[in-house]
Amino acid sequence: MRVLVTGGAGFIGSNYVRHLAAGDYGSPADVTVLDKLTYAGNLANLAPVMARDNLRFVQGDICDGDLLAELMPSQDAVVHFAAESHVDRSITGASEFVVTNVLGTQKLLQAALDNGVGTFVHVSTDEVYGSIDEGSWPEDFPLQPNSPYAASKASSDLVARSYARTFGMDVRITRCSNNYGPYQYPEKVIPLFVTNLMDGLTVPLYGDGLNVRDWLHVDDHCRGIQLVLSGGRPGEVYNIGGGTELTNRELTELLVAAMGRDWDSVQPVEDRKGHDRRYSVDISKISRELGYRPEVPFSLGLADTIDWYRSNEQWWRPLKDRA
Repeated sequence: MRVLVTGGAGFIGSNYVRHLAAGDYGSPADVTVLDKLTYAGNLANLAPVMARDNLRFVQGDICDGDLLAELMPSQDAVVHFAAESHVDRSITGASEFVVTNVLGTQKLLQAALDNGVGTFVHVSTDEVYGSIDEGSWPEDFPLQPNSPYAASKASSDLVARSYARTFGMDVRITRCSNNYGPYQYPEKVIPLFVTNLMDGLTVPLYGDGLNVRDWLHVDDHCRGIQLVLSGGRPGEVYNIGGGTELTNRELTELLVAAMGRDWDSVQPVEDRKGHDRRYSVDISKISRELGYRPEVPFSLGLADTIDWYRSNEQWWRPLKDRA
């Protein structure tokens, strides 16, 4: 199989590429990675597989129609990770999120349609659902995004759905909960806290710290995406969750303790604008249809992630210094 992976030098995309190119999901695929290499894209993320004959890297923009016209004709499938994804950045500058996440997705879909690409997997987020006080969202829950980032992803989901309905494209959408693991850019909460605490700095805690998130190891997420690519139904949406719900305060306590620091390292800050209170996805559909279940226990995944950042300062230090 020949697969075009957009955003394949980012955190989640590179994890997927490393497994896919190495044959961890079965026979190794011929992989073309398309990545713009913005601040969060990093060729070092692909170093373990970059020398493989079945991997090709192309630096470029998903909004570049001419480039897409060159890349699409040889592909059997597209797995679309490329996105602006940091909520805080979307609050201070939403336009890039609309351009990349909405227009970029439309450009990719059109190029895939024009060139007869077989399957298009659009990777989205649980944040499109908004906030839920109790229970968990099924895939048909109304979209009620509350941040510019979430709104741009919800819009891209609807564009993807429209290409499935209007043109009969084989489009499959995944919506994941909060990812964590190695190679995550250090603006995100777990690597930010770990690296700050390593440096003797404080870490921020928004508001009362009682916002709840479901944590999903990136290996489980990418395995779920591959299940959707290989066995999902055209036109369907699949939630992918990790099954570990924690308040931000609980997560902070775990990280502070793991790093040998105390609560004096925590700096309360003003709550984020439009901060969703709780996320929780219902994964019964992907479990029932495709046999998915999270396999990485959170305690083990978190410990391994912390160890990775401790052992790979040469990876994250330049990113933090540049920021």
